[in-house]
Amino acid sequence: MKDIVIFRGAGDVATGAIQKLKRSGFNVLCLEIKKPTAVRRYVSICEAVYESKFKVEDIEAVLVKNKKEIFKAFDDDKVAVLVDPHADILKEIKPIAFIDATIAKRNLGTKKDMADTVIALGPGFTAGIDCDIVIETNRGHDLARLIFKGSAHKNTGNPGNILGYTTERVLYSNKEGIVKNHVKLGDFVNKGDLIASIGDSKITSKLDGMVRGLIRDNTYVKEHMKIGDVDPRRNIKNLYTISDKSRAIGGAVLEAVMIGRAKNERDKN
Repeated sequence: MKDIVIFRGAGDVATGAIQKLKRSGFNVLCLEIKKPTAVRRYVSICEAVYESKFKVEDIEAVLVKNKKEIFKAFDDDKVAVLVDPHADILKEIKPIAFIDATIAKRNLGTKKDMADTVIALGPGFTAGIDCDIVIETNRGHDLARLIFKGSAHKNTGNPGNILGYTTERVLYSNKEGIVKNHVKLGDFVNKGDLIASIGDSKITSKLDGMVRGLIRDNTYVKEHMKIGDVDPRRNIKNLYTISDKSRAIGGAVLEAVMIGRAKNERDKN
């Protein structure tokens, strides 16, 4: 049996790392909530929760219900996705690494003793206390840097710059309620076009571009929750491919897992 790595969260950023680990020969299990809220859904392995199976680039994932089905997925060379928000499966399966990839900006329960190596993405964690290694997720010079002591940059609230657009690209809910989508992923929109609504409240595009991210229709959201993004590049290929940021972070996760495995092997000897 290959080494097992468990991810908490399987959104678009996590999927970049999931791909790197799977390609590198690890068995990968992803733990998700009952109703994932990814917006870049076409490149988020968590979509398997809704679709039973899902493929992102060359990585295939299947929804599983128990340990037996997890190992069947591994035998079939697939990523396993389990609805298990509290990581109860750790009572039955001991991974060599546990990666918190929820990008929640806070710790939702990850502890340093959950695996031989525990890795966390982004702010909300302190390396050496909550986990072994923190990985920087903020764009810029330190993106994907491994942090062995301390924390990642605090959440800036500023999305990456694409063709001069930052905050304008991201769509947020303007109230609590059920989202009704008026466009689809991949649609081309103009500034001012209606993207979604929550009751009588409208959410419109702030620029011309392609709908690259959009939360599932009829999803319950809280106020100021990210529900989508508009890409000014209008390149349909971007809809189906893992982003540069996710790939960079994925490489850092692979490095962190290998560092942890090497250290644990030395300690055993």
